Amino acid sequence: MVTDTISDMLTRIRNANMVKHQIVQIPQTKMSLAIANILKEEGFIHDFEEYLEDSKKYLLIFLKYKGKNRKPVISKIKRISKPGLRVYTNSKELPKVLGNLGIAILSTSQGVMTNLSAKKRGIGGEVLCYIW
Repeated sequence: MVTDTISDMLTRIRNANMVKHQIVQIPQTKMSLAIANILKEEGFIHDFEEYLEDSKKYLLIFLKYKGKNRKPVISKIKRISKPGLRVYTNSKELPKVLGNLGIAILSTSQGVMTNLSAKKRGIGGEVLCYIW
């Protein structure tokens, strides 16, 4: 049993990207579904779909590559807040990832969102990860 489902999800995506897999399977949780939604909206993945196998829910994430060499669109995923050390930020100190070329995913009181969405709403929260 995995205790940190977010790290598990990010590691599975990172590993699949390194070996250029087209699809990666992830156990479905509310958080993984929210993160997959953000990745799709921001253009880091093609799509994702939910499916049921042996009464367990999974997400199939379709990874995105560019060019003839199939260079991954996601060049780096970095977990920031961990179970042993939570990292929070307020609305004035939201992180900028690569000068806003990348995104930070935050868990806020109004749901899971990017650093740019949180800045527009003027709220802070727990910094889950950086993606660029």
